[in-house]
Amino acid sequence: MATVENPHFSLDWLDGEKIRPYIFVREENRTVDPGSRFDSDWFPFPPIYFNPLHMDQVTFADQIMRLESGAFDKSGMAMPRWVFYDCGIMPGFVAGFACHRDHLKASHAKALAPDPSLEWIPISLFIIIPARAQGEWVAHNLSSINALVEKDDRLYGLGFLTKAFGLWYANIGICCGMTQWQSPAIRLHSHYGAFEVLTAYTPVHSYARTLTYRLQVDPLYWALFFSKNQSREFITHYKPAGFQVDPKNDDSLKAFQRRIENNEGPFFLDSQEIRNQPLDAELSVYLPRK
Repeated sequence: MATVENPHFSLDWLDGEKIRPYIFVREENRTVDPGSRFDSDWFPFPPIYFNPLHMDQVTFADQIMRLESGAFDKSGMAMPRWVFYDCGIMPGFVAGFACHRDHLKASHAKALAPDPSLEWIPISLFIIIPARAQGEWVAHNLSSINALVEKDDRLYGLGFLTKAFGLWYANIGICCGMTQWQSPAIRLHSHYGAFEVLTAYTPVHSYARTLTYRLQVDPLYWALFFSKNQSREFITHYKPAGFQVDPKNDDSLKAFQRRIENNEGPFFLDSQEIRNQPLDAELSVYLPRK
């Protein structure tokens, strides 16, 4: 069992009274022995459970949809309600953090317009769906209140910890997902394990500059998200592939994609390099050391 060491960042907003994790999963999809793959003390408070197949829980679902649409409407990638049910709730695992209504910040309440009947208001969302490939899951959606409020009203690390909680609680070993080149989200998604690139240019997606990734979930990467220290773990296991990729250049992305399709990989990106450089900067590509 891997141990997730606490990186000594402040979790004072996650105090078990004001904010707690929630699980929005149908009974048949609940995790057996949750949190048993990784030994972690980051999430000491038991989650609140809601059953999405119960009619009385629709108000909580409505609030999740309000949060998600607010986060993604501007990009044109908001999740339709039927997708939430058909592709998220029925096959997958839905979780996040919720704030007690008595402690909701004024700016958060303004952004979310919460239903007065709710005791707990969802302020983040993570959806992960099992894939047909053995042991693989696909991260489908990640959003939080931080996308809807000014910087001073954000909860530090909320989005990152939402995904970390979901991966930890659901015992996820292999996580695949999609993000867009030059999106700030790539800095977050690349810190859950060694970041393998499955597609560099993806014309079948609505946005061709979509990067598809796969990673073996590795808690050693989690604390690095909150640290400015450069880890030597990555360079110990990976070496430069001899070329770079330019996230803002379609020709560069297509050339990288051809290398992937020609089975010249597997190729990886360095999460610390992604984090510490401008989003439009060229990135080194790496191969595993033999």
